[in-house]
Amino acid sequence: MALNIQTFKTRALTALLFVVVMLTGLLWNFWSFLILFTVIHFGCWFEFVKLMKKIYAEKYLSYCLFGLIYITMPVLMLIDLRTLSKVYTIGFEDKLILDIAIPLCIIFSIWINDTMAYLVGSFIGRTPLTKISPKKTWEGTIGGMILCVIAVGFLFPLVMSKQLEAADAPLRTWFIIPAICGVFGTLGDILESKLKRMADVKDSGSFMPGHGGFLDRFDSLLVAVPFVWLYIKLFVQY
Repeated sequence: MALNIQTFKTRALTALLFVVVMLTGLLWNFWSFLILFTVIHFGCWFEFVKLMKKIYAEKYLSYCLFGLIYITMPVLMLIDLRTLSKVYTIGFEDKLILDIAIPLCIIFSIWINDTMAYLVGSFIGRTPLTKISPKKTWEGTIGGMILCVIAVGFLFPLVMSKQLEAADAPLRTWFIIPAICGVFGTLGDILESKLKRMADVKDSGSFMPGHGGFLDRFDSLLVAVPFVWLYIKLFVQY
């Protein structure tokens, strides 16, 4: 898969604006977080219903119930992860970052994995991962996961050392979260590709040039979040 410079520029510029909006919603306060993911939730639902209409025609309403598991549950779990932190009197900014440490780690992991998989696959990708998503390669997928775990696992605790020390989460948490996101985020991408193929559409929507719609942008997040949530609930005293 050769690197398309123009496509990469479009994706990069759109992604920059997207990152600004996302970080504002994530970091401002709990209500901005809630508003951000409420918009994402309904945007994903709108596109999911359109896909179900195309795939199942008049029977689509019953299949839309799957959206409660596919979309609503992960969003609620992410909001729950946002509220896990204990209350610390360590100043407004530190507490703010502490509150969103895990959601921020998940989202950064998804972004880094997606970007690294695209770049590695563009330069050395040779072996197709699946017929459902022909542009994905084993080389890109594995390379993206490895680079994601390394980048997030080492840089996230380094940049946020003070806040994460207060959170008292094991250091391995910040390696395991990107590993989970790499594996299940990729599966989420493949699942959405399957739905689009069944609906015979290229993108789920068009709100982001070069990235498609809400589901195109958040497909990985929707599948990865439940598994991170389970890991945190079962193995991390946070």
